[in-house]
Amino acid sequence: MKSLVVLLWVGLLAVSCRSQDADAAHPDTDNTGGTEEEEDPFYKVPLNKLAAAVSNFGYDLYRQQSSRVPTGNVVLSPFSIATALSGLSLGAGERTEDIISRALYYDLLDKAEVHNIYKELVASITAPSKGLKSTSRLIMERRLRMKIAFVNALDKSYGVRPKVLSGNARADLQEINTWVQQRTGGKVTRFLRDIPNGISILMVGAAYFKGQWVTKFDPTLTKLQNFHLDEDRVVKVPMMSDPRTILKYGFDSELNCKIAQLPLMGSVSAMFFLPESVTQNMTLIEESLTSEFVHDIDKQLKTVSVVLSMPRLKLSSETGLADTLQEMRLQALFGTPDFSKIAVKAIKLSHVQHKAILELNEDGAGSMSAPETVAAGLTINYHLDRPFIYVIRDNETGALLFIGKILDPRSV
Repeated sequence: MKSLVVLLWVGLLAVSCRSQDADAAHPDTDNTGGTEEEEDPFYKVPLNKLAAAVSNFGYDLYRQQSSRVPTGNVVLSPFSIATALSGLSLGAGERTEDIISRALYYDLLDKAEVHNIYKELVASITAPSKGLKSTSRLIMERRLRMKIAFVNALDKSYGVRPKVLSGNARADLQEINTWVQQRTGGKVTRFLRDIPNGISILMVGAAYFKGQWVTKFDPTLTKLQNFHLDEDRVVKVPMMSDPRTILKYGFDSELNCKIAQLPLMGSVSAMFFLPESVTQNMTLIEESLTSEFVHDIDKQLKTVSVVLSMPRLKLSSETGLADTLQEMRLQALFGTPDFSKIAVKAIKLSHVQHKAILELNEDGAGSMSAPETVAAGLTINYHLDRPFIYVIRDNETGALLFIGKILDPRSV
């Protein structure tokens, strides 16, 4: 009974987070008729506010991509795409810039400071301790004469210069793939299989993440165990186990899911949303995901001792995202946008290519003794043995590093 009370209490706290988000979205009203609720001090830091904005774009991107592949895994690192899109906005006229700003939630920020802060954000979340390799680039149509002011502005704020295609497809392909491989420390190889036809602007984003757990898993405990694809289909996959791990946990009664957060090295965390039923539609969970909601969950979950098992993951995804972005109120970028700050010639976004690799295995720093904050006598079972959603997040800035859903851990 004591365990049940704690889980319900944590669930209620998670529900209250959504209510606060709704109030924050409409600051002129509140449930008590009193004064406007104060902004969370976390978001008073400009770096964190920018991270929240581009992460909310990332949650939108995930939702749209998930709806396009309802029966498949999703592996995304939206930050790399957000970075390329933000850089592209430097070359946009006012009308087109407003479209990009709304998609990236820059309309809620001081836009004059966005590009100055962005380089700091990139440096922060790609620090060696984080385990993230992320890069973005704009590839321009053959022999485009770009304006030097745009090239310099992009280089200053994002640390990268756009590439103009030479017309030699083989040489261009090799140069692009070599560049991505070098920028990701050799982790993302053969980014493109060929140069697409009809490129005007090709936006690329690549990312690799290998997390190092604060508490490592014992490899000798990794065994083939059941993973329930649905009510009738079960497959055997390598499952990492820990009979007594310390993590943050809660049950959300509205979303009908168990939420667990495991710490990774470099002030990064992995948050898992596990529906109660193997057949449960995960759309409601996906629709709830925002920077503010995940930040509030992080504050509200309780530290407990858990019997844990989860699949050992090594997932790779190569995805064209042009259609997905067009479904996110960005259709105008693919039609007749104003990129007059890039070149005199009329150009448009024509292709968006993303490759992401996620690796979570037994590797970690070492064992951990139970902290004093763990509730005595509470041991909970948490088994990621059915479809789930994951969020990899930088705790220091709140930036979304990776997000996806795992319907079948065997799929690559």
